[in-house]
Amino acid sequence: MRRLLFLRMLLRRHACAAPLVLLLALLYLCYQTLKVDRNRNRSQSEEMETRRVISALDALQEETQVRRQAVVLMGRHGPSDPEVVLHLQVLQQMGYQVHLTRFAETSSFLRTQSDVGGWSLLLCLSSSEPSCLRRIRFSHLQHQMVNLLPELMEAFSDAGEGRCRFYLQLTEADLPMRPVSCGSSNQKPPFPQNRPGHAPSPALVAMVNVFVLVTSVTPLTSFLHDIIVVKTSENDPGQQTQIRTFLLQRFGPASAQLARIQVQRAVVAVLRAASTNQEPAAGGSCLLCFQLLTFTLMFSGAASPAVVQVDPGLSVPSQGEDAFRGQITRDRVLEDSLRLLLPLPTHLQPHRALETLRRQYGGCRGTHGSCLNHDDHFLFLLRFHLQLQTPSAFHLLHPSSSSSSSSAPPSLLLLLLLRISRHHDLQSSREANPPTNQQPASGSPGGSCSDPRLRQIYSEPPLSLTPPFSPALKEYWAQVPFDTVMVRIRPEPISAACVVRLDNHRGPRTANFPVGMGTSQISILVTDGAEPRSVVMTIYTVHIYRESRPSLPAFGDHVTCSFLQDCGMRVQPGRSCGLQPHLPPQSPVRPCSSGHVPGRWVVPCLSCSDNRTCDWREVTWQPDGCYHPPVRRPLLQDCMADRKVMFIGDSTNRGMMFFLMERLNGSLQDWGRAHHTLLYRNLNRRRTQVSYSYYPRFWLEGSQRPTFRQALLQLINRSRPLENSNQTVLVVGGVQWLNSDHLRTVQDVLDRESLSEVLVVVKSLGMGFHLPVDGIRSLSLTEIPGLFRDNAELISTAGHLRFEAVDTFSITMGRYKEFLQGRCACHFHEVEKLQSSDPADSEASTRKKPGTRTGSHSMLDTEQEVGSKAPTFRVRGAVNQVYSEILLSRLCPGNR
Repeated sequence: MRRLLFLRMLLRRHACAAPLVLLLALLYLCYQTLKVDRNRNRSQSEEMETRRVISALDALQEETQVRRQAVVLMGRHGPSDPEVVLHLQVLQQMGYQVHLTRFAETSSFLRTQSDVGGWSLLLCLSSSEPSCLRRIRFSHLQHQMVNLLPELMEAFSDAGEGRCRFYLQLTEADLPMRPVSCGSSNQKPPFPQNRPGHAPSPALVAMVNVFVLVTSVTPLTSFLHDIIVVKTSENDPGQQTQIRTFLLQRFGPASAQLARIQVQRAVVAVLRAASTNQEPAAGGSCLLCFQLLTFTLMFSGAASPAVVQVDPGLSVPSQGEDAFRGQITRDRVLEDSLRLLLPLPTHLQPHRALETLRRQYGGCRGTHGSCLNHDDHFLFLLRFHLQLQTPSAFHLLHPSSSSSSSSAPPSLLLLLLLRISRHHDLQSSREANPPTNQQPASGSPGGSCSDPRLRQIYSEPPLSLTPPFSPALKEYWAQVPFDTVMVRIRPEPISAACVVRLDNHRGPRTANFPVGMGTSQISILVTDGAEPRSVVMTIYTVHIYRESRPSLPAFGDHVTCSFLQDCGMRVQPGRSCGLQPHLPPQSPVRPCSSGHVPGRWVVPCLSCSDNRTCDWREVTWQPDGCYHPPVRRPLLQDCMADRKVMFIGDSTNRGMMFFLMERLNGSLQDWGRAHHTLLYRNLNRRRTQVSYSYYPRFWLEGSQRPTFRQALLQLINRSRPLENSNQTVLVVGGVQWLNSDHLRTVQDVLDRESLSEVLVVVKSLGMGFHLPVDGIRSLSLTEIPGLFRDNAELISTAGHLRFEAVDTFSITMGRYKEFLQGRCACHFHEVEKLQSSDPADSEASTRKKPGTRTGSHSMLDTEQEVGSKAPTFRVRGAVNQVYSEILLSRLCPGNR
């Protein structure tokens, strides 16, 4: 239409012009019309040709079989390492038979498959990559895939200045790459500094990690992951976000698309330089191989970033206090890459569609000046076509018209790749809800929890789960060494619509758990996330067994060593720590006159310089210059006849009560997790009464929480009638809440209740709350020495009030790592079920060697089982046994 208007105007203005002018105008119009028609016909012809290629590839896809046998070289990773488990899990879900081995040199499977015909996929994990490059001859790979591209490993390797080799062949203006990018991958690139007078807006300064999957070097094909990690300052740990979200926030809607194109061009330019300026890789190239790379881009005030580092692998920085975020991001990118590439065909079956493609594009006798000489090229086209059809968080980076331009004419293979890419773009734009391979890795929050399973259970330190983690399995066991006292847990759900809680409905998503001696249990609840009361959809359970202290049985020559405190926690900074040579007293020792005589732990060892040479089954508490006489059961039963013992305090005080009850009856038949007042009358043939009141009730609101005075009066009234003599005993104690004011309250209440002559025993403070456990208070190393001073003041006050005292703090501070299950890390007892329901011999139960297990399963503060035959239990815990025996010796001294 524009051309007709132009012609009319020309005719009006030049009606009297010569016929030659009119002829030229008509010729120009005919030329332009023919040119448009020719371009339209060419475009239609290319589109029809592309459709024929797509149709042939679809037919090939239906007939192609995938060989699914994979080898995973773990290197220094263990079979239960999260990265190994992730690969194993994804491959098995895709129907692969997986062979795990350490290195290529030691793989019996690879040795027997020297013709590389027995496997289709080889995954070399980070610590096994050198082994793969030495042993795998890439020129012999025909239909196999390896997660390494030798050309890129050579270009971006630290060895031999590989990072700078291709860069030095170009000028800085030719490549958006900074010289710092040639440094070691172990060096962190410096954060951009603002120059005086040229300071860009802080909102435009950032360091960004992007993750690139290269699926071929010749021709170059690559994909960019939608998730990135952004640092906005030197001390910023990094935040995970989507690349389009970052660009919109930084540059606004008008410039975000341009910035995205600049990111793509920078990455592709470096990849092209690395692949085209390298010498041919030794051993040849692999058309079906792939590699993940991490690019670090620097934005310093403009939409065009500079590349400051390229890691030939997947490198995700730890992100702040929650170090699991980096691991989660890494696992998601790994999983997305595997799901994009697998299971794709690794060879073609004879098919009519393949013959059609050979006739048209192969043999260099087709209609094109260049040709596809190998069936591998048709296989490559088919894989590329399938990758663009696969929903994924990776989106096509190259070949793409927006990524880069080249003056050189494209090869036939690259031309077909571009046409296939355009075909998929057109298909997507024509559909109302276009399928796309740009699907966020983490999903979108909200919606329904339709798949209430876990993707992975992350832990620090890493737990070796048995069986290896699988979303379908709900129960796991793990074993940790003695020195592992705390584990941080972060479960990750498959669906972002599901919410994970630890231990209870309102529990945290990530938490530190103290790992007590023996077995601890962690419950992971997958909920629908509804508030205020969510619905539990699935429960996973992790049982963690913590080993006892490494012990060497004492035989032959050994020495006696002693210790007051552990060097890992110096409660008394001015005193020695760790094992010291111990000299036994020369003069005969006498019974101790109190329960708070200073002392130390004594243990036989081969050497006091190595605690692994000690026999920790024989460790004993040795007061200085005296001993606490043991109270045998007959004497204890006579001593406790017609007596009433009241316990007030927390669970550590309750542990001493259970020990007393077991020693009186020979076993424990009635126990429970009591947070209120209890009364036991069936002890010592009903001749002894024991009562208990839990204090403090910290879970109640302050206005509803009873005071110590109220709790003590309630216990006294519940236990009446009481005799005003030492036939009535009051044991008061706790971990760290007890202070001198509580003792003065005890004195005042007893005086007012006409019970001033009863025997009062103070259980002093104890170690605990020294781990940074979520949800409870914790003490720092600088605050813990203050506990020793508080404990000394408490014992001094008890002496002034003529109360007995058992110094549990001095006993527990040297063995603070030997706590049992409990969030406070302060419990040194637990109740376990006996193998037999017959009451055990009292002396055997209490005289067994510390550190030995008497049952395969233990229960801590859980309700008593109900059955036709009452079960029996015993109190376990060597440290609790020591100070409980001291309590018994104070209740029943030898001269009584």
